[in-house]
Amino acid sequence: MDRRQFFWNSSLALGAFSLFPQEAFPMGFPPRKDFTSNRPPLEERTFISEAVEEMIRKIKPAIADEELAWMFENCFPNTLDTTVDYEILDGRPDTFIITGDIDAMWLRDSTAQVWPYMSLVTKEKKLQNLVLGLVNRQVKCVLKDPYANAFYKDLTKESGWKSDQPSPIPGVHERKWEIDSLCYVVRLSHKYYELTGDKSVFDGEWDKAMRLIVDTFRTEQRKDGTSPYSFIRVTSAMIDAPVFNGTGRPVKPTGLICSMFRPSDDATLFPYLIPSNIFAALSLRQLSDIYRTVLKDETFAGECAQFAEEVEAAVKKYAVSDHLDFGEVYAYEVDGFGNQVFMDDANVPSLMSLAYLGAHQPEDPIYERTRKFLLSGANPYYLKGTAAEGQASPHTGKEKIWPMGIILRAMTSRDEEEIAYCLSALKRTHAGTGFMHEAFHKDNPDDFNRSWFAWANTLFGELILKLFIERKEILGLKF
Repeated sequence: MDRRQFFWNSSLALGAFSLFPQEAFPMGFPPRKDFTSNRPPLEERTFISEAVEEMIRKIKPAIADEELAWMFENCFPNTLDTTVDYEILDGRPDTFIITGDIDAMWLRDSTAQVWPYMSLVTKEKKLQNLVLGLVNRQVKCVLKDPYANAFYKDLTKESGWKSDQPSPIPGVHERKWEIDSLCYVVRLSHKYYELTGDKSVFDGEWDKAMRLIVDTFRTEQRKDGTSPYSFIRVTSAMIDAPVFNGTGRPVKPTGLICSMFRPSDDATLFPYLIPSNIFAALSLRQLSDIYRTVLKDETFAGECAQFAEEVEAAVKKYAVSDHLDFGEVYAYEVDGFGNQVFMDDANVPSLMSLAYLGAHQPEDPIYERTRKFLLSGANPYYLKGTAAEGQASPHTGKEKIWPMGIILRAMTSRDEEEIAYCLSALKRTHAGTGFMHEAFHKDNPDDFNRSWFAWANTLFGELILKLFIERKEILGLKF
């Protein structure tokens, strides 16, 4: 009997848990019996897509585990159900998407929140216009302040972080410089055009925003040792602002791009954040492709391609290191002087997510080695508790696991047992709510952060969608 047949003929205890010590995860959490939908009533939903509803009707019956099917039904449409403000402004679609329980739009989150619906945009014009409207809104945000990470639609709304230095301008929620914020803008535009062929998205404002993104990346290479950016916040959280009066630790110019914050919105330890630099190289290549093939601007296309090569070469030189136990792996952050941080953060981009983002294939040797390190005790932010084990983040302390980390582990896995294990862990740790959270205590899932975190919800839906397309048999299991 081959391995695949053995897996499907085995129970979950003998299959999905055979790689993991059962005694570490007592099944003491009572199963939920009531699976009534937790979606808002139809009239209270912020956006309705028939294409998405049809996808739910198609996928849900294929999920044998009733609780997991209920979680999918709650989570997959959560962005559309609860976070969308869509209208036509100046004759063009405009879409503002809040993150959930914080009434502001993150460039990163908003792209990630609509990402699972992208494959449906050619099936429904309404959904296509939603994504086009988000591209238009993100362009406005970049032109307003390329260093800001989160924005308001209402320009009169006062930021809760108005005491930050410099104080956010009208329309800006906070101004944490994160490379990935701008990468996500490129990612959305590139994918939208790839799927629809709609060249109208690349108008004059879009062009100005993209050139500003590249200029900002260039500035933050800090080749002359300077930057116009600084960020000071009066707070008791030491990870909420860069050291040295908001300017960050010293770096040696290398060709890498400085990021003062991680995608968790925590300040970096060393400013060269490697997952974000790899993401930036990917985004620059996407821009090069657009400018060469669509906009016919060979000069700027060449500039973007050359910039990507420079960043990639610097990553190989300064961020690939021979780990004591795992061989050549990626460091998480470096400074160019030889100092490196070996860890990961459960947010995206992360080292774990490089295969998800398309920067690596899951079987690439350096990614495989890095992934093994990330899922080991050598990673200080890989936690094991009585409820589950998984990647964490300094953002939520030393005892809380991120569902997002478990989801990304499943999405980047080539092993059915590992994927099944991750699904079981997600089922055990949603605290009976039917939704994902930012983080939960490793020993007590009822102790969780953020009851309304649309990105995590939609990412879980994206995982189930991926399995439905690629590994449908896993959804036939009961956990």
